[in-house]
Amino acid sequence: MKTMRELLNWGEKFALENGKEDSAVKLLLMDATQKESYEILADMNMVVPQEQVEKFEHDVHLYVEDNIPVQHIMGYETFFGHKFIVNDDVLIPRFETEELVANVLSTYDDVFNGSKVKVVDVGTGSGAIGVTLAVEEPNMEVTVTELSEAALEVAKQNANQLGANVTFYQGDMLQPLIERGLKFDILVSNPPYIPLTEEVDPFVKDNEPHLALFGGEDGLKFYRQILRDAHKVVNEKNIIAFEHAYNHKEAMAQLIKEHFPHSKFETLKDLNGKDRMTIIINN
Repeated sequence: MKTMRELLNWGEKFALENGKEDSAVKLLLMDATQKESYEILADMNMVVPQEQVEKFEHDVHLYVEDNIPVQHIMGYETFFGHKFIVNDDVLIPRFETEELVANVLSTYDDVFNGSKVKVVDVGTGSGAIGVTLAVEEPNMEVTVTELSEAALEVAKQNANQLGANVTFYQGDMLQPLIERGLKFDILVSNPPYIPLTEEVDPFVKDNEPHLALFGGEDGLKFYRQILRDAHKVVNEKNIIAFEHAYNHKEAMAQLIKEHFPHSKFETLKDLNGKDRMTIIINN
């Protein structure tokens, strides 16, 4: 018979002794017991059923010893308050991307004033951006593209479980849209942006799809591709929003000036004060 306190103390100690973040342990305890954080903290002496104890201990060993991300063990990540299915076919959504979504919603209010718009999320992965926009703003008619069929299947599952009305196209970046002659008011993308030569944490490199991580020699391959072709898929009045590496602010500015020389654009900082999002506005 083990209590919440005993399990949490054991898990956190085991994680720290093996060089792992102990904050992940509580997430695994919440998942195993199907309790919220406040419920665990409110009654740390609660006795945990043996079946849940065994699941928790098994999952902690997967995290600490087998180097498996907590999100893959639980099968989901919370993004913008919604649970998104994740596995090793998709990138695990990060908090910076939540900020991108928030900024797109805010810019949409400023530019389109709540009117109906067509939105495309390019290279959607798990669907985190496109599906969230469809859920959060009913006046957004959302389409997503994704090269990986496996990732697209995950995105479809997330749209279904969250009741989001999203159109899906399998293909390389903007190509499926160009082929169909489709036009959009808002284009948003968080493409792969790690340079091929950059050292990547093995925990990330070993567990997340390389297709979603690496963006060519300098990390800008897909931004070039999207900006080169964006004129073919956006309406005259539009918003184009990107997440990018914190050290790509100047490179992004040069690309935008090359392909959208008369457009207004702004680079925004994330909560850590790093330049992580650039938004182009044509109105």
